[in-house]
Amino acid sequence: MSPRIQLRGALQAATFNTNARYSLPKITATMSTNTPTFDSIGVKNTSINFAVGINLSQHQKLLVGSVLDLFEGNPTLKHLSLWNRNGVFADPITDAVGYDRFAAQWYGLPAVFGNIQLISHKVVDGGNPMEVELQNRYTAKVIGKTQEIKSRVKIWVSGDGQIERVEDRWDGKELPEGFVGEALRKLNAVTVPMMVKVPKTEEEDMKMYEEREKA
Repeated sequence: MSPRIQLRGALQAATFNTNARYSLPKITATMSTNTPTFDSIGVKNTSINFAVGINLSQHQKLLVGSVLDLFEGNPTLKHLSLWNRNGVFADPITDAVGYDRFAAQWYGLPAVFGNIQLISHKVVDGGNPMEVELQNRYTAKVIGKTQEIKSRVKIWVSGDGQIERVEDRWDGKELPEGFVGEALRKLNAVTVPMMVKVPKTEEEDMKMYEEREKA
């Protein structure tokens, strides 16, 4: 059983219909001093790898780097500030719609896995969605089992430059459809937030971050 299934099953993420592909948002470099950067968000993955011919804006690089951090089990409130509050995280057993649900999914990763290593990544599509080939190595805390997972991550961005939807397609396969599968994913979306602590303040978030760094 894959470690991600163990994760979502152990923690126990409303359905989002996205038949239409969004047009590439026109992200402009506004002159606001509040424009997020790698430093202001605290993104660790600042070196983004690209397939030949792929180019991203600085803001797109920031979004990709922040998502890579999340997949490495390094969530912070600043990372999630890059998301639309009504955003979605979806994978084969999770369809987490809205901040409370998708935030719980990301904070659940370091709660279950003692070590998550980003082995490789490569941006293969710079459109909307952006697409990233990703390979991670997960080590479960309780059983100590290690397993590598390959997936294709798709990142949709809204017109205001926020992350609107992230899909984690394991082995590049389409997300499951059907009544039973959707029902289970909705159940997961509701139950995970009941079992995972998401910080409410920057102080609480920093404390949790420091504890993860010491582990």
